[in-house]
Amino acid sequence: MYISNQLLSISFTFLAVLCSPQVEQDPEKEQVREAIDYYFQAHATGNGEYLREAFHPVAHLYFVRDDDFSQLTLEEYIAGFDGTPPEDEDQRTRSIDEIDVSGNAAIATITLDYPNGVYTDYMSMLKIEGRWQIVNKTFYLAPR
Repeated sequence: MYISNQLLSISFTFLAVLCSPQVEQDPEKEQVREAIDYYFQAHATGNGEYLREAFHPVAHLYFVRDDDFSQLTLEEYIAGFDGTPPEDEDQRTRSIDEIDVSGNAAIATITLDYPNGVYTDYMSMLKIEGRWQIVNKTFYLAPR
């Protein structure tokens, strides 16, 4: 049976489109990213007020320091920002590695690659009154 090259080409193109993974914009994940962008802006600028846009007012941060469990309130965390960008800002990178959304709950995994070490953040987030907010942050620092 003879099939023209043009028909064969069209058939392969159709199959490639049909079998390729669909990349869809997920509006919920985009809104989660927007909240995390405020977190990134706080780190890049040294302005802790950006954190008020990213975190719920009663959020906590949890971590282990010197083998001891530690925690900070949002207000304690904000107090650590002095309003000036880090001197080594040009050497820092920040990325969102993964976002998993289920209804009005989400988890985001974030990497902060800084000269002193690599931070891995796990953000628990909830959509409250139509806005995604970080309600809990746990993190690990792998020092350099």
